[in-house]
Amino acid sequence: MLQQSSLFATDIGFRPCLVVPKIKNPFSCSMDLKEKNNKLCTFASSQSLKQLQQSHSPALACRASSDSDVTPSGKEVLPVHGLSETIVGVLGGGQLGRMLCQAASKMAIKVMVLDPQENCPASKLAYHHMVGSFDDSATVQEFAKRCGVLTVEIEHVDVDTLEKLEQQGVDCQPKASTIRIIQDKYLQKVHFSKHDIPLPEFMQIDDLEGAKRAGDLFDYPLMIKSKRLAYDGRGNAVAKSEDDLSSAVIALGGFDRGLYVEKWAPFVKELAVIVARGRDNSIVCYPVVETIHKENICHIVRAPANVSWKIRKLATDIASRAVSSLEGAGVFAVELFLTVDDQILLNEVAPRPHNSGHHTIEACYTSQYEQHLRAVVGLPLGDPSMKTPAAIMYNLLGEDEGEAGFHLANQVIGRALHIPGATVHWYDKPDMRKQRKMGHITIVGPSMGNVEKFLYSMLNDEISDSQSAATPRVGIIMGSDSDLPVMKDAAKVLNMFEVPHEVRIVSAHRTPDWMHSYACLPGKEEFRSSLLVLVAQLTCQARMVAASTPLPVIGVPVRASTLDGVDSVLSILQMPRGVPVATVAINNSANAGLLAVRMLAVCDADLLARISQYQEDTKNEVLAKDEKLQKVGWEFYLNS
Repeated sequence: MLQQSSLFATDIGFRPCLVVPKIKNPFSCSMDLKEKNNKLCTFASSQSLKQLQQSHSPALACRASSDSDVTPSGKEVLPVHGLSETIVGVLGGGQLGRMLCQAASKMAIKVMVLDPQENCPASKLAYHHMVGSFDDSATVQEFAKRCGVLTVEIEHVDVDTLEKLEQQGVDCQPKASTIRIIQDKYLQKVHFSKHDIPLPEFMQIDDLEGAKRAGDLFDYPLMIKSKRLAYDGRGNAVAKSEDDLSSAVIALGGFDRGLYVEKWAPFVKELAVIVARGRDNSIVCYPVVETIHKENICHIVRAPANVSWKIRKLATDIASRAVSSLEGAGVFAVELFLTVDDQILLNEVAPRPHNSGHHTIEACYTSQYEQHLRAVVGLPLGDPSMKTPAAIMYNLLGEDEGEAGFHLANQVIGRALHIPGATVHWYDKPDMRKQRKMGHITIVGPSMGNVEKFLYSMLNDEISDSQSAATPRVGIIMGSDSDLPVMKDAAKVLNMFEVPHEVRIVSAHRTPDWMHSYACLPGKEEFRSSLLVLVAQLTCQARMVAASTPLPVIGVPVRASTLDGVDSVLSILQMPRGVPVATVAINNSANAGLLAVRMLAVCDADLLARISQYQEDTKNEVLAKDEKLQKVGWEFYLNS
């Protein structure tokens, strides 16, 4: 059995390591669980290392934070094989632990989990599963001896033991001080308040009179919360009036449990930001997402959130400042309220990967799980940006008990498997219960409108209908059907390149409200449009549309009975700065269609290849004509 060494360092930033016989690389962390005489130790300096080697014959294996490339004896240090040889110990083996193990397998990082359930979701994927409680001090201490770094997938652990382990030199990420703050939601509020993070007003209550005073101060409805062991809606109760206070307190287990109140936040959306913090205190933030809850449990996540750039920037800034006030490396989830007056208020923080970040597996260059592993073992943080324009995560919550619940879940999964861009994650939990998180489905696509249509079809068993009607990516609009003979050529080009599109009559004079609404489709949440480019007849219609939409607009000047369309071309010169409209030759809607295809091809490799092939085909067509002309002469060419 591994024994903890009494030799600990003072102030040099080396990580805990293991004494392993005959290891070639003295600065790479490794461990063989079959070795019985290994001892945990920490290096302080070259001098202490020499002293240790004089008294102990085994070679020393440790991943160091030092940049030195030689051993104290002057020999060259061999490189670490792979990304990291640190064994990551995770307290908890639920679905988050499972997905950490999945991410670790790609990087060949060994992950051990401690969980009381023998068949917990992470058990079959972990490097090793130690069966035991992560809230039991002796068990956690024994588990820590087998790991190079200790982290959590659930914050409700024995923090006193973590602090004791840190004092003994065990590497805990994030730090025990952070876990202690997060465990107690009231303490969490006090901490963030001291760091000037905007919060709903709050106060501790110890008895019914205190609760009534809070009601008088904050008014109703009043949110009453348990300080500890509160998550997924558990530990929260709403008092709509003073008469509801007693029943709300009883529902939460009474004042002895430890309660506090929050002033009701008049939010219009719930947002979240996944923040990663490295060992060097570097911070990266994932795009802001919107979370939608069902019975206080995260149900749907939309990425990115449909909020203004100003709100995204504010939310990201607050999330970054909140995480910066804590200690330790890892991934943190910052849950936020967006209020009716565009304020951002912090709701709470989780010191681990989170439900609001599941979509990052398919939607981002670096998933939150890979990012957490990078952070805790000391690797550079990865790129958190999205690699797809839009994503939706749908939680598979238990709809019924037992086999009936499994049957309902399998029906949804079956439909999801027919959806382009959909990925199913099943947590392999043995028991089905109502509202239990059993898995999730992520759908990615070219726009939020696209993925939401697929989500709707999945939930309403309309897969065949959704696939037969592709979501339009280009809108062709005209003021009258008399313009259709000109605008049809744009539609023909889009058909040739198989670009989904729609053709609409939208009059600036006869249906101005409809024209404005249509132009605002991509920017308005209630429409959820998927249009990416607008091709419009170049009159006042195109100009007005361009002023209302964030999309690129291509105007087609149409030849009229007078001025031969020159007036339409000249009108584009009157567009004010900041309202751009592209244009093409008079009546040349085919070029407008081609320009729309090129715009879309910037982010579509298949479409870009089609455009290249089209150019190659037109070149070959010209060369073939020239060859024929040279061969038969111009007179025969004209008569053939």
